[in-house]
Formats: sequence, C-alpha cells, structure tokens
Amino acid sequence: MKILIANKFYYPRGGDCIYTLRLESLLKRKGHEVAAFAIQHPQNQPCEFQSYFPSEVSYSSGNKKNLIKAVWRPLGSGDVKHKFTALLDDFQPDVVHLNNIHTHLSPVLAEIAYKKQIRVVWTLHDYKLLCPRYDCLRNGIPCRLCFSDKTGVLKHKCTKNSLFASSLAYVEAKKWSREKLEKYTHVFICPSEFMKSQMLAGGFSEEKLRVLPNFVSIPVEDFIPAQREDYYCYAGRISGEKGIATLLQTAQQLPYSLKIAGRGPLFDNLQSYYASDKIQFLGYLNQGEIQSLVGKARFSVIPSEWYENNPLSGIESLCYGTPVLGAAMGGIPELIEENRDGRLFESGNTEDLKKKIEEMMHSPFDYAAIAQKAQKKYSPESYYTSLMNLYCDK
Repeated sequence: MKILIANKFYYPRGGDCIYTLRLESLLKRKGHEVAAFAIQHPQNQPCEFQSYFPSEVSYSSGNKKNLIKAVWRPLGSGDVKHKFTALLDDFQPDVVHLNNIHTHLSPVLAEIAYKKQIRVVWTLHDYKLLCPRYDCLRNGIPCRLCFSDKTGVLKHKCTKNSLFASSLAYVEAKKWSREKLEKYTHVFICPSEFMKSQMLAGGFSEEKLRVLPNFVSIPVEDFIPAQREDYYCYAGRISGEKGIATLLQTAQQLPYSLKIAGRGPLFDNLQSYYASDKIQFLGYLNQGEIQSLVGKARFSVIPSEWYENNPLSGIESLCYGTPVLGAAMGGIPELIEENRDGRLFESGNTEDLKKKIEEMMHSPFDYAAIAQKAQKKYSPESYYTSLMNLYCDK
C-alpha cells in the first residue's frame, strides 16, 4: 500500500511524534511506500518529502504578519492546502493516516483527502476533538464542559488564560465540528478504552471508533535485569499536568532514591527546590539512556493529574519488565494489573502516593513475566495486523 502519515512535527518531540516516526518505520519494514507530512522545523529528521512541508508558525511571536498566519493556520490556510494537495497528487496514497494535526496543520487535511476519495484514519493522541485546549483541564482541574458547549473555552479563557487565544481555539472548534470530522474521517483510532468513552460522551458515533493501544518497537528482549537497583524513577515531561510536583512533594518525605528524566516548563524551578541526595534530576535522556534508567529501576511512576490516554512511558516501562505505579486516572488503569505489574493510587493524593511507593519498594515482582506479557500485548506485529484491518476497512 501507499500510506501518507501526517503529524505536525517530524522529530521526537512528544509521544505523538515518537508514535508517528515508529509507525513510519514499521510500515516501511513491512514493504509499504510511506510519505510524511509535517511543518518545517529546524529539529525535523531528514525526509524526502520535506519540500512539501508548509512553513512553521510561531504562536508566541508578536509580529503582525506572523499573527495573521497563526490565526488562519488552524482553520486551513492556503499554504497547507496547496502543499498537501500537491503531495496527494504526486504520491497518490491509498490511505491518509492523521495524528496530531490541529493548530499547526489543521483538519483541512482530512477534508482534502476525503474529497479525493482517499481513506482517512486518525489516531487520537489527546482530546482536541472534544476540548478546544486539548487536555480537558481548567485551572488544573479536569473539565468536560466543552464536550457539549464549546463556549466554555471563552467563558473561562481556558487557552493560555487569554481571551484572544481562547477565541481562536473556539473558532477552530466550531470550524471543525464533530459533524464535519465524522464525515471526513473513516476511522478514529482510540489508543485506550478511556479515550473511546470520552469520544462517545462527546457525541461521536461508536461506528467510527476503534480501540487500538500503542505499540513499542524498540529492542527490549535482552534488557530485563533480574536484579534491580535501589531507586524508582519518573520519565516524561516536567509540567504541571503530569503531577510531577505531587510526586516530588511526596518523594522528599521518603528515604528512597528517585531519579527524574525529562525536561519541561517546570524543570528549573523544581530542580532548584527539590534536588537533593534523594532526588536526582537527569534532564533530557536519549532512548538508550531511558532504557537503562527505567530498565534498572525498582519501578516507574506515572503521577499524572490529567486524563492520560495511553502513555508510551508506561508501555515501555512494562516492556522492560519494570512495574508501574500509576495514577488511577484516564487510560492509566488499563495498563496495570494490580499487584502483578504495578499498583494504582488516587491522582493528586500525596498520602496515598506515599503509601503506594512504600509498598512498591518492598514488594517482589516477576520482572520477566511483566516484560513477557507487555511485549506480547504491545508488539509491533500485533499492532500491524490490527492496523491493516483498519486500513482495508475490515
């Protein structure tokens, strides 16, 4: 088959980008022709289709020309339409597989592909189709007001606490309504049952929704240390919704060693306040370094305080044989079988988190069994078979 994969960035910026790059690699290994579509960005990986990429848009620049461009881009600006249409005409794909395309590219991609009678499959990495600010948070608290009424983003200035930014998000949501998105998209891939439940709550048709958890395509078979080192770890973005502050507040009360991998907007402040002999901030780590860190840990923690979908950090941890202590929120509980490959705690509850960390540090786990189960469940082969059925309308 000929498959065109679209995602707003073409480098490993976040989970959606990592998934996109891994999917491209998997499909190529299986003999398919694959094209990519993203915005131009200095960190993009080399790509033979980069001449089709529209220019980058900055949403922080005060330049008037850039501001006009930023307003029109989410609605389907001319340069995106022109370049995407040119790529479709030249590449002639059988399937267009969309990922995280809002704001920087826009759902106009689905409309264009649909009108050319190309099958559109869309993997949902966040809640943008339901929530104009994408994460279902209002002042740090889970919120679903916009599932039924998009004016909530205006009333509460949810996007960047700015009426202008919130107005832009509102107009984008109204432009790309549920009715339009359902019309243009043949299948929405929900990486978790939780995501499917939220899409249903937002009025989307069950006929359009398919649950297919993410996959891991990294060499993990030979990396399951029988003996673990005496620490636990967090690997991910250092930002508020990830619950990292709650984890650190709890960790400083305990005698155990915690290692933090990743960067983000709260990194400097949290490092200056919490770094100690017990809490080590490692900053950005590459994939091999993450594998070593997580693979040798007693367990990893996902302390999120937003509706995580199907976090790659949790899947990878389990594939390394490392149990997960996760917040009982969003799609996280779907990863964990209590007392076999991890435990759950009440999101945001430091006392419950403290109790569960102590339990995890003193509980025996069968690391090989955890890895065997996860590697089977999240294997590229299993994912590929299911995805081909969706590509071929089965």
